[in-house]
Amino acid sequence: MRPAYLTAAQHLKRGRDLAISGESQRALQEYNRALQLLKTLPPERTRDVLLAHTHLAYYQTLAIDNRDVALESLHLGISYARSTRDPLARAIAEECLSGLDIAL
Repeated sequence: MRPAYLTAAQHLKRGRDLAISGESQRALQEYNRALQLLKTLPPERTRDVLLAHTHLAYYQTLAIDNRDVALESLHLGISYARSTRDPLARAIAEECLSGLDIAL
């Protein structure tokens, strides 16, 4: 794995860990770091899978606090999950959608 992907994955993992421990603001900072890094990379499947997971994690962390921004992240996460056909990203997207009137 290229160093940039590894770094982005580490930001994503730290963000998830922080979200689980209730530190949503710090989690969002980690997700933003991952997103900023991933957006600088050329399009390819690994980047898009990481973007799907990061956007969906962002949605899951932010859904309660800021619905508009959260829904934008959900939309982007679903789009990347669809295009990459990553089974885990698609499962997470389905779970996120389960409470909404939207279908994947």
